[in-house]
Amino acid sequence: MTGQSLEDLTEANFENNEISINVGGFKKKLRWNTLSRFPETRLARLLSCQSRESILELCDDYDDTENEFYFDRNPALFPYVLNFYNTGRLHVMAELCIFSFSQEIEYWGINEFFIDSCCSTMYHGRKIEPEQEDWDDKSEEESTTSSFDEILGFYNDASKFDNQPLGNIRRRIWLMLDNPGYSIPSRIFSFLSILVVLGSIVTMCMNSMSDFQKFDSEGNPVEDPMFEMVEHFGIGWFTFELVARFAVTPDLLRFFEHPLNLIDLMSILPFYLTLFINLVVESSPALANLGRVAQVLRLTRIFRILKLARHSTGLRSLGATLKNSYKEVGLLLLYLSVGVSFFSVVAYTIEKEENYGLTTIPACWWWATVSMTTVGYGDVVPGSIAGKITASACILAGILVVVLPITLIFNKFSHFYKRQKQLESAMRSCDFDEGIKEVPSINLRNYYAHKVKSLMESLSNMSRISPSEQSLNNSIL
Repeated sequence: MTGQSLEDLTEANFENNEISINVGGFKKKLRWNTLSRFPETRLARLLSCQSRESILELCDDYDDTENEFYFDRNPALFPYVLNFYNTGRLHVMAELCIFSFSQEIEYWGINEFFIDSCCSTMYHGRKIEPEQEDWDDKSEEESTTSSFDEILGFYNDASKFDNQPLGNIRRRIWLMLDNPGYSIPSRIFSFLSILVVLGSIVTMCMNSMSDFQKFDSEGNPVEDPMFEMVEHFGIGWFTFELVARFAVTPDLLRFFEHPLNLIDLMSILPFYLTLFINLVVESSPALANLGRVAQVLRLTRIFRILKLARHSTGLRSLGATLKNSYKEVGLLLLYLSVGVSFFSVVAYTIEKEENYGLTTIPACWWWATVSMTTVGYGDVVPGSIAGKITASACILAGILVVVLPITLIFNKFSHFYKRQKQLESAMRSCDFDEGIKEVPSINLRNYYAHKVKSLMESLSNMSRISPSEQSLNNSIL
């Protein structure tokens, strides 16, 4: 490098109103007045540089002997930049990678609104499409990762039997009870359990029908002996299931942390509480009011239907969806509460003097709730024209409110259903006849990449970096 003064350096740069550009080996001379039309771009900002340090802030190197500015960029994309300086518009070819092109024009300081109308629709459409497809890819990654985590937990539980008395026998029983479809005995056991649950529910429903009700000599209702026998058999079966699972569980302390085990407990607990209350009432007539508690507890038998979740992939997926969709459900309830409050006040104002069923705002809440959820009992209806218009608006608003979060919830359900099917398929392929041999085939590369990506995204969110650097990080990951 020669020792030129600042004034000589500046004059040499713009001799003959031209500057020399070298982009990855692609050389071009650009006129000063061409660049100055777009003063916010990187090349135009070179014109105002007054020192070598300021020049090197905008380019990768500067050769003062050749008066040439060097940029370490893709030379294949630079012709699009040159065309922009000549025409004032950007054009995008169909074969280009949209994200590489976007990063390139961002580097040169060219805004996307310079993209010509003939290419704008295609450009923005191609930028949006991958974002829409990312949901499926992300769901697939999370599904694989989550399934792998659950499989590791499953194997961790199964490995605990190795150091326990009668470990292999207890493990086989545990697999048969907790994994329907794992083997032929587990399928048979699952089928019998479903029959007992359905029989218990059907018996409870039939017992409420007048055709099957029986009375004693004093006219008090009593249990039908046949229904009572079915009920006792069902309680015995459910108790056997719970005790057997508890006896062979690999971790006693965490047994009731599993939701399905809690459901099993709740399916039999009302019966034993009712039995205990009846014994107390018979021994102490002063506590006769406890009999009403027993009647309420009998109604909780309907929760036995939830035991089917152990044998149904769809029900387990639904439970996981509701558990992880509390934000969407809360949003739905918020929309409904706002709509109900608004339309109930409007209906009250219009109908309070003409409609007996809408004389109070709480009564209008019931009408608005029924209307917004499109149930429409018809027990209370507006009579005036203004009231009917309000009801129409309420129904239409209800349709929109209910539909908005449904897509998000459905996507989550599909994700959890796919994850549950993968988990079941992996578990059924396991062989524990001679201890744990190997973990079923899982794409460890995708699992590891997903974990690293999640970590890097978390670190990126913690640090304050520019949008261009964030985009670059995402492209690398």
